Amino acid sequence: MADFSFDTFSMEDATGLMQSEVDAVLVIDRKQNRFRTLSKKGFFKDFLQDSWSYTELIEKLWYHLSDSNERIAEDYQVFLPTSGIFTGKYSRRINLDFGDVVHVAQMMVYPIQEDYYLFLLDELDVNLNREEDQTTKKVNTIQKIYLFSMYIDIVKDTTSSISVTEISDEVVNQQLKYSDWRMMIINMISPEYQAQFLEETDPETLKKKYAPGATFSFDCLMMNLEGKFIWVKLIFSRSETTNDDDYRFVFMVQNIHEDSLEMRETLKKYERMASMDSLTSVWNHGRIETELNNAVVERIRNNTIASILMFDIDYFKNVNDKYGHSVGDTTLKSFAQCIRDGLEGKNAILGRWGGEEFAVVVYDTAMEDAKALAESLRKRVESEAFEKVGHITCSIGVTEIRPDDDFDSAFNRMDHAVYQAKSAGRNCVRFE
Repeated sequence: MADFSFDTFSMEDATGLMQSEVDAVLVIDRKQNRFRTLSKKGFFKDFLQDSWSYTELIEKLWYHLSDSNERIAEDYQVFLPTSGIFTGKYSRRINLDFGDVVHVAQMMVYPIQEDYYLFLLDELDVNLNREEDQTTKKVNTIQKIYLFSMYIDIVKDTTSSISVTEISDEVVNQQLKYSDWRMMIINMISPEYQAQFLEETDPETLKKKYAPGATFSFDCLMMNLEGKFIWVKLIFSRSETTNDDDYRFVFMVQNIHEDSLEMRETLKKYERMASMDSLTSVWNHGRIETELNNAVVERIRNNTIASILMFDIDYFKNVNDKYGHSVGDTTLKSFAQCIRDGLEGKNAILGRWGGEEFAVVVYDTAMEDAKALAESLRKRVESEAFEKVGHITCSIGVTEIRPDDDFDSAFNRMDHAVYQAKSAGRNCVRFE
């Protein structure tokens, strides 16, 4: 403005300047879900298309992943209509990914009257905001662990100060009742946690259970804006006031996915260690006993066919007496590996029952196939050349789990079959 004069600058001059400088001006009809572009220039000439609906405009402007034009998961699109309701002036900075370039823009919303708004959009110079942008990114790196936060008033049934860090570091406009939010967000909670979510977030539960200043949380799987289920911590904190009838809460969703996966992997590791026989690296007595019991339960509950086998190494005491316990331990490890190799491809669980005895649960296998499998394993052991001790043999008892079995009846038949095999001269298979 070459002829600018501070003393004579008028409202008409300001209006003219805004008309020439503002990059895009849009008028919105929310009820009819439409908008008209009054003016556009710069990159907005290509970015803004006249064929969009108002909800599509909202999605394009700010309802996408931050610094990306990637759409938010379809389930979250349910919040689009209430994102476009404004009861007063509103301003926010938005990132628009267009033509492989992220454009930073300032958006101003002016309500004209109910359901009608004026949008002013201005592209900002990224270079001028580079230092601020770097600071914001550092803050966002810390805040990304909190995916979502909002303020809740249970009595008024309102939500406010909604922040969704995957969309923007600024507060998101959303005119939404708390009761409506609960019923909408439930679809983003993994089905196995939905009942718990509804119970814990029920307004009456929140009123009864938590005193002013109290904070509570629970972990669950929740869909993120990309449509992937991740582990999150849902946190509620009641505002600490002197009014016992003041039921305002801060609600936050914390991203704990990576830590949860690491913790669960660690727990599995220690569970495996606790369930593993340290010598032979097959399941220990407690774990294989559990598998035997589970097979009986599955037979009764789901009619799942399964057979169980017990192996007893023949004359194993002679190995220890002749070669020493160190060689005996090596032989046990080699024997377990021999059986494991013979079970390859089978739906089978192998464990050490104790001493020189091993048990196997073979699922999807009835008696005749179990007998054939036992015989092949017997021959495999008989032909194996074990280090230092040469050839050894084993006696095997087999039984199929029956619909009327309990653990003791199934186990006793298998145990008796082993006894029959040993009584018959060993190195053989017997079944009951």
